[in-house]
Amino acid sequence: MSVIDNLNKSREPSSYSNELFNEQWQLYQKILLNSYMKHQEIYGILHQWLVNNFQKPFSMLELGCGDASFTAQALSNTTIASYQGIDLSEAALLIAQSNMEPLPCRATFTQGELLEYVVELVQKQQENFDLILSSFALHHLSFEQKDFVMGKLLHLLKNGGIFLLIDVFRSENEKREDYLKRYLEDVHKNWSQLTHQEYSLVEEHIRKSDFPETQSIFYSLATKHGFTRKECLYHDTLDTTQMLCFYAPTCEMR
Repeated sequence: MSVIDNLNKSREPSSYSNELFNEQWQLYQKILLNSYMKHQEIYGILHQWLVNNFQKPFSMLELGCGDASFTAQALSNTTIASYQGIDLSEAALLIAQSNMEPLPCRATFTQGELLEYVVELVQKQQENFDLILSSFALHHLSFEQKDFVMGKLLHLLKNGGIFLLIDVFRSENEKREDYLKRYLEDVHKNWSQLTHQEYSLVEEHIRKSDFPETQSIFYSLATKHGFTRKECLYHDTLDTTQMLCFYAPTCEMR
């Protein structure tokens, strides 16, 4: 049995997105449009960061792209030249293709498992990216899977390339059970447009599928796998959601 087989025996990274797009589309839209997970704020910051940091044409890979609606907004009026998206949900990818059409770049999409796709790209050694984005996807992975993915990403980045991680995080020294309690209390208090049934579905998913790490754990993984610099671009007031940058070494440093 391969390493990927062993890792995939754990939690599937895209099961939640597949469920949302195929069975709970209205709930997914309600969460995004009300910015309960701070998408509007985060992707506004991301857009300005892209404008400031990529004056020349750049290539991008998005792991767990979903319908790419907010990504397309962030990429508008940037120098994006090529985009690749991977997601488990076929329905999401059809919408993503439509959302990316207005952008003047080459966009391709692949349906499949995040872990398998990353390994396939590394094995092919045919393409490297200026930027890799993962948004609210890696927290569905086990620690071993996160470690595995981080170990592969440097092989997919160009010299000086960047891995950008948008996700939920535990506070330092916070146990998963305490994180879940704290996060769900905020959902119950502030996600006011959800019905009782919708809240139950969200709670069920979070308890079953969310396995966030702390910022320091990701920083340690980045150092372990050769990233040379780390930076936090966004940190919400609840101390759950962050946007982190991990910088690959330049050719002089490799």
